[in-house]
Order: sequence, then C-alpha cells, then structure tokens
Amino acid sequence: MKEISTVFLKQVKDTLGNKTVLIQFILFPVMAVIMQNAVNIPDMPDNFFVKLFSVMYIGMAPLTAMSAVISEEKEKNTLRALKMSGVSGIQYLIGTGTYVFIMCMAGTAVFAASGGFTGTELIRYFLIMSAGTIVSLILGGAVGISSANQMSAASVSVPVTMVLSFLPMLSNFNEKIKAAADYFYPQQISLLINGADADMKCIAVTMAEALIILGFFMISYRKRGLE
Repeated sequence: MKEISTVFLKQVKDTLGNKTVLIQFILFPVMAVIMQNAVNIPDMPDNFFVKLFSVMYIGMAPLTAMSAVISEEKEKNTLRALKMSGVSGIQYLIGTGTYVFIMCMAGTAVFAASGGFTGTELIRYFLIMSAGTIVSLILGGAVGISSANQMSAASVSVPVTMVLSFLPMLSNFNEKIKAAADYFYPQQISLLINGADADMKCIAVTMAEALIILGFFMISYRKRGLE
C-alpha cells in the first residue's frame, strides 16, 4: 500500500504540470455545464448535454489519460527509476489507475451536479459511469504499455477515442451507424444513462468487450511489461 500510495500522490502532483492529461478531466465537464445552462431548445430532452458529454467523457478521458501517463513515463525512464526504488509494475498500474479513476469520478460529480441528479438516480448514474470508466481505463493502460513513447500512444489513442466517443452521438442520426454502435460498450453505457434497463444484450456486450480489453491488457503486459 505504501508504494501504491506513493505512485498515486506522484500522479496527483504531476497532473498540475501535465496539461495534456489535465485537460482530459476538465474539458467535457466544463462543456456540459456551459451547454446545459446556455442552450435551451424546445422539446429538447432533459439533461441532453449532460448525458451526451458523459458518454463522450467515458470514451475519451480515462483512455487518453492512462495511455498518456504510462507512455510519457516510459519515454522519460521514470518507470525504470520507480522499479529501482522497489515499486513493482502491478503497484504502479494500480496507483496510476486509481488516480485516473478518482479524477474521472470528480468529473462525473460535476456532470451529476449539473444534471441535478439525486437519490437513486444519482447512485445509478455513478455506477454506470464507474463501469464505463474502468473499461476505458484498462484499454488506456493496454495502449500505454504497448506504446514506446507518447507520440505512438497518441497515434493509437486518438482514433480509438474518436470512435468510442462519437459513435453513440452519431447513432442518434443514422440507423446504420446505430446498428454498428450497438456492438461497442459506450453505446450500451449511453442507453443506460438515458434510462434504458440493463437487459441481457447490454450486459453481454459490455462484459464481452471488457473481457477482450482485459485480455489485450494482459497480453501487452506480459509481452512488454513497463520497459
């Protein structure tokens, strides 16, 4: 726990100097607050912008932040120094993952406050956002581990986040896109946030993708570790 706490505190401190990571946690919550209060269109669904940006947040923030942190520290040989100090790879990943998760939950709290969620609705919203964040976080970890430096990590994470973030939004306007989006977990998260029941298809798609992503993560870690 001491090593994990050290990694966690290190990431908190480094965030203030890393604008690439910091902006991931701030951008969508701020946009949601602005749009929620500035745009009022007749017949617009309740909390339209909060729910829209929540899904985009899940598809982009955890993945980009996790991959950016790991790839940057690999490039700068920070991980090698940490290993020499007695921090194992698993301890580093747990500490960094916990940091990214908590930061994402802070953004989630901003969304929830802007949407005025309370009681059971608030608990349900946080559980859905937590599930989506964990899946994206693991995917970001796999991308960061597989990448030699920040540039190669960005070249992978940017197109992936574009697909994950924008598919649920585009599915509202095109049936063919919607049919494709149904096979990606952000679309299932979007359906849940918008009030759909957690049916078997939703659970099956999310769990199947989570297992595939976890498998990709484990293969990447066993093949390359944090070297």
